[in-house]
Amino acid sequence: MAPNMLKNIEVCLVVAHDAGGAEILASYVVQNKLVCRFVLEGPAIVVFQRKLGAVALCSLAQGLLDATWCLCGTSWQSDIEWQAIQSAKAKKIRVVSFIDHWINYPERFIRAEVQHLPDEIWVGDAYAERIAKEHFSSTPINVVDNPYLVDIKQEVNALSSTLLVKKGNEQNVLFVSENISGHALLKYDDINYFGYTEFDAIELFLKNLDQVGDNIKTLVIRPHPSDKLGKYALFLKRYPELVKISDEPSLLLDIIHADVVAGCESMALVVALVAKRKVFTCLPGNRGCRLPHEEIVRIQNMH
Repeated sequence: MAPNMLKNIEVCLVVAHDAGGAEILASYVVQNKLVCRFVLEGPAIVVFQRKLGAVALCSLAQGLLDATWCLCGTSWQSDIEWQAIQSAKAKKIRVVSFIDHWINYPERFIRAEVQHLPDEIWVGDAYAERIAKEHFSSTPINVVDNPYLVDIKQEVNALSSTLLVKKGNEQNVLFVSENISGHALLKYDDINYFGYTEFDAIELFLKNLDQVGDNIKTLVIRPHPSDKLGKYALFLKRYPELVKISDEPSLLLDIIHADVVAGCESMALVVALVAKRKVFTCLPGNRGCRLPHEEIVRIQNMH
């Protein structure tokens, strides 16, 4: 559609980098049939292609030329959304940020001690609304039923009907990893800034598997989208009869084929709750899980 044909049409400029925010924004675009321009980088490109097919990308400056409003994710791997907030507001274009999680809210809008807040913040549930209001008292906060989880519920219902009935009582466990060390290195120049890494969390989980069950057949580690290939190969060497590394593109399929899902504070744990799986969080030390969902069970270090 040529730019001169967009004068009387609402055009949304969608800006995203990280996978978590992209999942929410892509689902929202599809569900609401938005006319969009796309500024996408990193993992967000794959997410949008999976949900929308081929999408034409543009630069931020190009996208703002005919946008009537801007919808952003929030990333730790990129500054693109932070830049979009500043640029859109400078052009008097309404900009909305959809927060995709329940942690690190202030940090999402700060780079080099400079804060750029959108005109409006959207969150997916009452938990997130409460957290957002604590941090952003002067910014309008609106609850928009999490479009990604809406899609997940529909997909779970469709996939569950195709599963074979499981025989025996052996359990398959999925550990959804997070790039904790990468985040710490990028933001604080110290992979151990948080006091532990994803490797520590996985090792702790492996040593305390008896808290999950006594008949575990496999533990599948699902890498984070930002992880490098082969990152978790050391666990294959240490636990060759137990551990496997997932190469399944679909998070939901990995969850559906697991009896138990574990991780640290990943959004995937909430997806697993939607899929009615038993869910564990495994955080080294005494730090509590910041996901507010009471159904998530804490693994304790018993060894």
